[in-house]
Amino acid sequence: MTSPDDATHDDEPSVTIRCQDCTSVGVTFCDRFSFDADSVHYAVELRAPGLTARVNEVVAWTWGSDLAPFLEELAADYRGWDGDRSWETNDGDLAVSAVFRSGGHVGLTWTLRPWPKASGGWGASVTTWLEAGEQMASLAADIRHFLAGERQ
Repeated sequence: MTSPDDATHDDEPSVTIRCQDCTSVGVTFCDRFSFDADSVHYAVELRAPGLTARVNEVVAWTWGSDLAPFLEELAADYRGWDGDRSWETNDGDLAVSAVFRSGGHVGLTWTLRPWPKASGGWGASVTTWLEAGEQMASLAADIRHFLAGERQ
């Protein structure tokens, strides 16, 4: 389940994805800002029982492939696929892998790895399960609006 503007800070746009199997597992995109026309910066928070992780400055470059088209492709393939599909930011600090399971559900594993090339870095992952059709399409649209800075 996704909810735009669900976990807002000072009425700033955000998108929260909650696992339909365990609603205490979730991912929030928030604190979006931009310095120029070439990039969008935002924070990503992961939550699960016993885990809270946040990367404050994930960067999406307007000239690169961003997360929205990846999620839109997953939503378009609502009948399923074999194997894993994956996407990551150019810096590698946010990665998403997707699997399809019978019954029409998509498992999205969200992984944060800030400073992936630095020694002593850390990583954290959570998996959210969503319906392959409408919930995936809604998530893709919510992320597209968030990255574009559009309020819904």
